[in-house]
Amino acid sequence: MAIAKAERLMNLALCLLGTRRPLSKRELRESIEAYLEAGSDDSFNRMFERDKDDLRELGLVIETVENLDGEVGYLARRDSNRLPPVTLDAEEAAALGLAAKVWQQARLAGAASGALQKLRAAGLPEDFDPYEAHGALEPHIPVHEAAFEPLMLACRDRRPVVFDYRKATAARPETRQVEPWALECWRGHWYLAGWDRDRGAERVFRLSRITGRVRSRAGRYTAEVPDVVTVRETVASWAGEIADRSALIRLRTGSGYPLRAKAVSVRELGDGWDELEIPYGHGLDAWLVEFGPDVVVLEPAELRADVVDRLRAVAKG
Repeated sequence: MAIAKAERLMNLALCLLGTRRPLSKRELRESIEAYLEAGSDDSFNRMFERDKDDLRELGLVIETVENLDGEVGYLARRDSNRLPPVTLDAEEAAALGLAAKVWQQARLAGAASGALQKLRAAGLPEDFDPYEAHGALEPHIPVHEAAFEPLMLACRDRRPVVFDYRKATAARPETRQVEPWALECWRGHWYLAGWDRDRGAERVFRLSRITGRVRSRAGRYTAEVPDVVTVRETVASWAGEIADRSALIRLRTGSGYPLRAKAVSVRELGDGWDELEIPYGHGLDAWLVEFGPDVVVLEPAELRADVVDRLRAVAKG
């Protein structure tokens, strides 16, 4: 039924755009097969009015014109429904061309290539080839997780999903019902921001911890979707990019260079250990665990407890 309606709307739009004079309801009914199959005049009128409203909601400018005989006709003038020409300066064209190179997976490669051709027609310099790998640095966003594609489509279509998710501190995954908002890539990892229905709060999920298949669910969202900026801030916070406190750790000398790069201060303790003050935000406990016995958390106490819990979970397998 969805395909039939889309075809009917397309046929109606083509009729209205292709005519030089207003077409009456009678002429439109005789021109579109789906309208000929309408059981009665009332059924056709209801169908036509809904279709006309849908096209207007999609942005098509439809004029209603009454002729000298008092008959009402409809048309969509091409000059009223033509988009302005796309103009890009060199920097904008280069940025969009470079964005087309970012997507390397097969599903989006065709769309990116087609978009690049349209950009060239719109002013992208012919001598700029974002696919040519001559630069010292080449942008690349890896997408290895099977959950990426279904979640990307669910975010686009605003469809709730269900998946099994294994927390870093849990031995087994648990089922989560989520209203997906947006996908963000941080430090080479993809994260999903959305509304967790079971917990009644916004949550962020790392795609690499989603196990099994992502299943779509029918129905509307129950929570309001925040704007893009808020979603990105949420992802950044849960991914550990936003720090609102400081933590004090002991770090073995000659190790943990990523931690040293973020340190606010470093003090030598002797005996092969240094004391570091580092920014403390969500996710720091998971990062510290990666350094194993080379890191000892001094304070705050809750961070130390979180790290210990994670280490115990790893030890239990």
